[in-house]
Amino acid sequence: MLRNAMEPWHLVVLLVVCLLVFGSKKLPDMARSLGKSARILKSEAKAMRAEDQSTPSTPSTPGEVAPH
Repeated sequence: MLRNAMEPWHLVVLLVVCLLVFGSKKLPDMARSLGKSARILKSEAKAMRAEDQSTPSTPSTPGEVAPH
């Protein structure tokens, strides 16, 4: 039944629907803001990974001892 989730014609239909709903003038602005948001998300995720790797594990409660 579901051989492939997305066929090329699905993307064409999606593009046509987006064009009809939003118009040709707003689509470039929306794509630009989506790209900007993706870049911000990527940099924040990278910073969080670097922060997790640089900080040693600390005990979560005062009575626990951190593993060495």
